[in-house]
Amino acid sequence: MRFFNRISFQTPESVELEFTLAGIGNRALALLIDYTVLGISLLVFVLAWTFFSTQLFNFLEDLVTNPGNIGLWLLAIFFFIAFAIYIGYFVFFETLWFGQTPGKRIAKIRVVRDDGRLIGLQQATLRALLRPFDETLFIGAFLIMLGSREKRLGDLAAGTIVIQAQPANASTFTISEQAKILHDELLQTANLSQLLPDDFAIIREYLQRRGAMSLKARASLSLNLAEQVKSIINLEKLPETVTPDVFLEAIYLVYQQQEF
Repeated sequence: MRFFNRISFQTPESVELEFTLAGIGNRALALLIDYTVLGISLLVFVLAWTFFSTQLFNFLEDLVTNPGNIGLWLLAIFFFIAFAIYIGYFVFFETLWFGQTPGKRIAKIRVVRDDGRLIGLQQATLRALLRPFDETLFIGAFLIMLGSREKRLGDLAAGTIVIQAQPANASTFTISEQAKILHDELLQTANLSQLLPDDFAIIREYLQRRGAMSLKARASLSLNLAEQVKSIINLEKLPETVTPDVFLEAIYLVYQQQEF
């Protein structure tokens, strides 16, 4: 049995990132949380729809010749909206939260494309539409346990995999107080939305490995990275009061806040 099934991605900048696949346990936990949230949402909808449809039926009953058809239409609309909420829950969050739902965020797992890129609306929709088939007779669970890349039908169709949110080879590093202060300033002066996930991955890789570098190599690489980031976020010049390391820590803090 595979306890830690790992997969590697290589960014266009030739930085290799290794991740651990989410596994059936983490995915089950995420799904349990999501279904709890979804169940509460559907319950609220059922109560609201019951009240609304009853009032509407009573209003239209005396205006039409065959009121029985009204009930059938209302029932059909109910199932359509309920299905839309069920599908829309996963599509909305996985698109808005870069491959995470509330359950996935708590379980610290994420959906990405097969090449490691973030998923979009198309992938999230395909995964959601095929979810009912995956849950029929636990087909999806069996495919996850038996497949080498732990894919259910939705993953196979959308070209996605589910990974743990942090790289398997990640080492810990601290964010300095200077970086936290600078981060707040950068939010006001720089366009950080221009940074892509691969940019954050490269910065993270440097921050994790800098302790093993010589002082000369570390100084050269940090300055080079900082200059590239500066041009991406349209910053006129690097802050004079901090080192390139602190600047990169401040930039990476944006990514940490997005993750957690």
